[in-house]
This record gives sequence, C-alpha cells and structure tokens, in this order.
Amino acid sequence: MNRRYVTADVFTETQFHGNPLAVVLDAEGLSTSQMQAITAEFGYSETTFVLPPRDPANTAWVRIFTPSREIPFAGHPNIGTAFVLATRAAASGKPLPDRLVFEEAAGLVPVTQMKDGGRVVGAELTVPERLTRASALSAESVAACLSLDPGDIRTDAHPPQVASVGLPFVVAELASREALRRCVPSLVDYKKVLPVDGATSIYAYTRDVGDDTSSDIQARMFTPRMTEDPATGSATAAAVALVADVRGVSELLLRVGQGVDMGRPSILITTVDVHEGQSRVRIGGKCVNVMEGSFSLES
Repeated sequence: MNRRYVTADVFTETQFHGNPLAVVLDAEGLSTSQMQAITAEFGYSETTFVLPPRDPANTAWVRIFTPSREIPFAGHPNIGTAFVLATRAAASGKPLPDRLVFEEAAGLVPVTQMKDGGRVVGAELTVPERLTRASALSAESVAACLSLDPGDIRTDAHPPQVASVGLPFVVAELASREALRRCVPSLVDYKKVLPVDGATSIYAYTRDVGDDTSSDIQARMFTPRMTEDPATGSATAAAVALVADVRGVSELLLRVGQGVDMGRPSILITTVDVHEGQSRVRIGGKCVNVMEGSFSLES
C-alpha cells in the first residue's frame, strides 16, 4: 500500500525557513514501531501521522513523533498538520471547517485556520493544558548546559524553571542577544541536569532583540540530542505563559523570533488571556508547502 506524505515549513511563509514537518496522510494500519521508524527516516524534529478520529465529531486523530519517541502534544506539528489538511481539502473543492479538532494524547487540540483573502496561509491552536510550573534550576547549572557564564542567565523575573502547557521544557531568560548567539549545548552537563520533571530540552530566550522590529523576544531551543529546533510551538507557548504569569498580566501578545542563528528564521505569534485565574494560551503562524510524495513499506 502506498502511503502519501506532505512536508511543510511551519512558522514562516518562505520555503526552507521555519521548522520543517512531515505529515503522513494515510497512517491507518501503521504500528507504533513503524511510525517511529518512518519518523527517524524523515529526520525532522517531528513527524505527524493522521488517522480517522475516534469520535466522528472531531477532525482527525493525530499522533506526533520525534526521532526518538512519541510525544503527547507539540505546537509546530499541529499548526503544520492543520495547514496541510486544510490546503489539500480546499484544493479538492471540499474545504474543512475553519475550526479543526485533533485528538491527541494530551487531549483535544482545537486548531483554527489562518486565511488571507480566502486562502489558507497558516493556523492557530489553543494549547490543551493550562500553565504548570515545576522545579526551578540554578543559573549555574543551566549556564553550564548552554556553555555560558552564570551571569548570562537573568533571574530577576524568574529563575530557570520547568514550565509546561502540554509538554515540559526548562525555560531560561538570558541577559542579552549576544549571549543567546553564544549558546552551545553541552552533552556532559545535559546528562547531569536533565531530565527534570519530564523536561529534556532547554528553551532560552531574551528580551534584547536589538534592531529586529519583527519580534518582541528572540529564542533558541536545544534538545537532548544536542540539536537545535528552529521553531518550537509548545516551548514558546509555555515560555510566554510563564512570562505572563510572573508579570501578573491578564493579556499578553508576543511575537517570538526563533531559528535565526541556525539559518531558519521563524516567527511565532503567542497570545495569553487570563480569566478568573485560568490562562488560555494560543499560538499561531504562517506555513508553506514544500514537498509531497508517497512510500510503501516492505512486509
């Protein structure tokens, strides 16, 4: 059986920028081990597998894999999968509803199409969980993980801390854009510090954006594989929710630049609304299709 796939670049409108994603459209019948092997073969930070919804009221059941494991939720895979499904449906003359609902391990994930002149250009999702704050880490330990000096870590707003809105990350604020450029993950120190409270990756950001008028903060995210992710929706959503929480604000919108230092610039638009003590976090961005094809598996 041939199985179709599409790749898209997420959080950008320029091909070969943003975060690449592979979407396998005909995933029914694939085993978990096969999905894991296919993901490793694509080699992207994540690959999604689209299956029929278990509840027909929803759009699809979506499983998300990194090259090493299945994860319950992630930002750019949801944004990209919604964009791919919506653009293919529109091209076939059977457009999907503006609001899609994906069944995932973290729960139901609503995703809204972003349109420009009636054309699908991206998507915005509401994260499945409210902000949770777990362990705080020392500036010294996180600085070592990123090959920085402890003075490069800002702690006046919050210490480096595990934060999650569906997937946990260590979130650390850096003192300058220059420090963000100098980040190099250290395998030895990662193994000393991580995992902690389920977090295996470090998301570093800075409010120092220099002359970059396209973003409010700049960020980088490093995985335990010592790789850098060009645009991380779930980490960005957790970080902005954390910033809103420590500032004590009821509304916050931030344009987050990521991937610049690795040559894949991305822009993620994140909004936090707090009502009666409960935060709602939305994250969105533009997307562009890149490739499509099919593959078959040997029995």
